[in-house]
Amino acid sequence: MGTINVNSGEVECAIQNLINKGNDLTAPMKSIGEEMVNRTQQRFRDKEVPDGTPWKDNSPVTKARKGHGRVLEGESKELAKQFSYSAASDSVEWGSLMVYAAMQNYGGTKAEFPHLWGDIPGREFIGMNDDDGDEVLGILADHLSV
Repeated sequence: MGTINVNSGEVECAIQNLINKGNDLTAPMKSIGEEMVNRTQQRFRDKEVPDGTPWKDNSPVTKARKGHGRVLEGESKELAKQFSYSAASDSVEWGSLMVYAAMQNYGGTKAEFPHLWGDIPGREFIGMNDDDGDEVLGILADHLSV
């Protein structure tokens, strides 16, 4: 499984300040995880990377093999459904454990992966944008006000 580390100075500072005050952040980390899974699923529905750029369309070869042009859906449509998160007192991780999720997120070439029928462009769906960072800060602020 691939890993994407999201580093936002503002978010990291807010989290560290709460930890330094002795706050248990498990509850807000769960809220952040739930929100990021929801946002990831929405990106998948919108077929956009976190910055709002549309995903690349399937190649003509892929369209011919699949019989349709729907990007990343696959026959089972499981990748779009299989997002989860894991929260701890000082961090949260979210993503997919589907074996091909990293390939879909990062892409790959036939030269690297000979079993592919062609190159696969990355269609990023895991990550954070500025709006996501603002939402995380809002969740942390809500936790402080309780």
